[in-house]
Amino acid sequence: MQSAELPSISIVVPVHNESGAAVPLAREIAAAFGGRAHEMIFVDDASKDTTLAELKAVMAELPTLRVLAHATNAGQSRAVRTGVLAARGAIVVTLDGDGQNPPEDAPKLVDALINAPPQVALVGGVRQKRQDSQAKLWASRWANRIRKRLLGDDADDTGCGLKAFRRDVFLRLPYFDHVHRYLPALVIREGYENRYLPIGHRHRETGQSKYTNWGRLKNSFSDLLGVMWLKTRSRRPGAITEF
Repeated sequence: MQSAELPSISIVVPVHNESGAAVPLAREIAAAFGGRAHEMIFVDDASKDTTLAELKAVMAELPTLRVLAHATNAGQSRAVRTGVLAARGAIVVTLDGDGQNPPEDAPKLVDALINAPPQVALVGGVRQKRQDSQAKLWASRWANRIRKRLLGDDADDTGCGLKAFRRDVFLRLPYFDHVHRYLPALVIREGYENRYLPIGHRHRETGQSKYTNWGRLKNSFSDLLGVMWLKTRSRRPGAITEF
């Protein structure tokens, strides 16, 4: 059952084969946002394990939990978009489904966005003391440097899954696979601003990463070229006046 109160905050969590992690994460999110009008939208991206069944089993226990499921695997960005399209809150929070983003850090990003001027559309997390392998840390460091140089965005950790953003602005952005890694650059392209806050980072307790360094590199090359092209095709109208 959904809460009768219209939520102002929608927490979207894409999950794929996260058996054992998804339900504890949902409970942590519910605790972190207790007392606030919120909904949790877990989007199962065609998991082959028991993730979907586990989430459905706790819907009665967690009344703000909504569970959506893809019929076929479509990737993290599509799962995020599915959740945002279904969201009822004006502010959307995203977290990775592996539980490495601490949910207790999410409310401070939301509050920072609520208290920010209207031109700020996104508050992103910057992971501190990352609990990843040295190879992954090295690859991430270089990817961030290259991306910032080519796109001119202001994000030091665009791969962090914990973000808070205005739903209406997100829906104005162009969609493509892996778009979740380029939200700061696309927000700037649309004429808005980003803010960033330090957050924690935890060890993955169950499952395994869905990405490899080589896979990220291969996808990033074409994605970077695409976003660079999008930037060249953007023209802003300035102030809009209605008569």
